[in-house]
Amino acid sequence: MARDQKDYYYRLAKEEGYRARSAYKLLQVNEKFNIIKRGDNVVDLGAAPGGWLQVAAKLSGGKIVGVDLEDIVPIPGVKAFRADITRESTVDLVKEALGGDADVVICDAAPNLTGVWHRDHAVSVDLCSSALKMAKKLLKPQGNFVVKVFQGDLFQGYLNEVRKEFSSVHAHSPPASRKESAETYVVAKKMLTGPVRRGDVLDVQIEYLGKSGDGVAMVEGFAIIVRKAQQGEKLRIKIDAVKPNFAFADILERKG
Repeated sequence: MARDQKDYYYRLAKEEGYRARSAYKLLQVNEKFNIIKRGDNVVDLGAAPGGWLQVAAKLSGGKIVGVDLEDIVPIPGVKAFRADITRESTVDLVKEALGGDADVVICDAAPNLTGVWHRDHAVSVDLCSSALKMAKKLLKPQGNFVVKVFQGDLFQGYLNEVRKEFSSVHAHSPPASRKESAETYVVAKKMLTGPVRRGDVLDVQIEYLGKSGDGVAMVEGFAIIVRKAQQGEKLRIKIDAVKPNFAFADILERKG
């Protein structure tokens, strides 16, 4: 079955003009999660040979930029250049090519594999961490991010890091992924830009009560809804969940 599946997507890519069978992974992710919309500006990190760039151009029709350490054969309507996604200077190159910030950052990059699994997994997660750092610098508020990760001991920690930065995060293996593969895709929507993150511990004062009756504290103009808090209370709180325009928190300590 795995061999048949591999051959099916390989043949389909040849028939439909995609440079890699991985194109169908992005098509399937997008069908399920609606990551790329018409007119979106999209950045593909580790883009060679260009299959995901082809899909992004088809889905969006907006500005598409690809970055890789290898040369990418030109694709109509796509800007591609050689650069290192771990370098700060690449951010400026991409923004100049886009003429601003991105709506979506995608990354199907994989490290050179050695066959030593724990090492390959660690290098994969490190590469994905670089992609996340770049995405945070490139994306517009509430932008989307998709990255391939190899599963292993470090996967959950990486997933938690992404969850701190986006409103909605899923781990997903599209049908085009080979069943024997350890790869999965982290699909993250609506990048958070507020001043707090899940797990933060803060000292606040409740400024008013919301419609639900819970207390509301403000941090840098950002509303934090504190369950079972009363107006005027000074509290130590822990952020439980963060949305694009507000956060929820629980009381750790009443400070009098």
